[in-house]
Amino acid sequence: MDIMTIISNAAGELIAPTTAAYVLAAIGLNIHFGMTGLMNMGQAGFMLLGAYGFAITQSMGCNLFASVCAALALAVIYALLLGIPTLKLGPDYLAMVTLAAAEIIRIIGRSTAMTNFTGGSAGISPQDFTEKFESLSPLPDGSTTFLLWTYSNNIANSWWLRIVAWVLVVIAALLCWRWFHSPWGRMLKGIREDENAIRSLGKPVTRYKMESLILGGLFGAIAGIIFVLPRSVQPDSLGRTVTFYVWTILLLGGAATILGPVLGSCVLWVLLTFVKEVMRNTVPETLISSNQIEALGWVIVGVALMCLVIFRPQGLLGDRKELAFHA
Repeated sequence: MDIMTIISNAAGELIAPTTAAYVLAAIGLNIHFGMTGLMNMGQAGFMLLGAYGFAITQSMGCNLFASVCAALALAVIYALLLGIPTLKLGPDYLAMVTLAAAEIIRIIGRSTAMTNFTGGSAGISPQDFTEKFESLSPLPDGSTTFLLWTYSNNIANSWWLRIVAWVLVVIAALLCWRWFHSPWGRMLKGIREDENAIRSLGKPVTRYKMESLILGGLFGAIAGIIFVLPRSVQPDSLGRTVTFYVWTILLLGGAATILGPVLGSCVLWVLLTFVKEVMRNTVPETLISSNQIEALGWVIVGVALMCLVIFRPQGLLGDRKELAFHA
């Protein structure tokens, strides 16, 4: 068993752009659930819209700024369409609507009628939308080795993408820290704790909830862009399971915390990769196939997460007094 290879592959998830994308998505969900108490069960829908908005406009020849704006605009429109009919109702309605809406977006994206725009089930090739992003890199061509990892500087799953992704994570965390301690953030916390009490004070509760839904959706759209930059835009890769992963990351790290999404994403993907790598190197293929190792890895990590929920329901960084699954 090659210990260094296992450690390198597992630790590489700490700086992976996919890990950063999930952090950004979990930060958006933290604004929804951790700050406001909104049960958004379709964060993958915001991510998929962001990915499509960016990739389609890039393939049409738009500049990067216009493509990012298009992705964010789609997220805002989507949040308005979700929020206007549901935010005045109970949280269960929002959960059902967001779950169904995310599936509708995925199904529309993979339909043959949308092949000219979304590529259908085959998706959009990365060569169609990554060139301008890669051309902005100040790094030289070739690859670079840093500590245990060697990656291309500019192409695909690159150091340039990692730098941009984690800079965005730092900016997002700083913004959330500021918002959490602002009067606006305290108002959202009040809505989370007792919506009727805040409404009795004459505050526009629905407006605040809509602002939260839009803001968290914007982070979801940015996460979608980062998620697809090292790969193709494939609608099935941003389905229901992605929303499950984002919720797992948020609750693992601790809802209503600043660094909870960051810690949750790093712990989940490092732990999962480590378990799978150990099994691949120790369990013979005649006993367990590669596909079974993938499934068993999730089972083991799932059991660990169940134990965490039982013994520390507020997450690794959460405060039980403030938020423990609204218990």
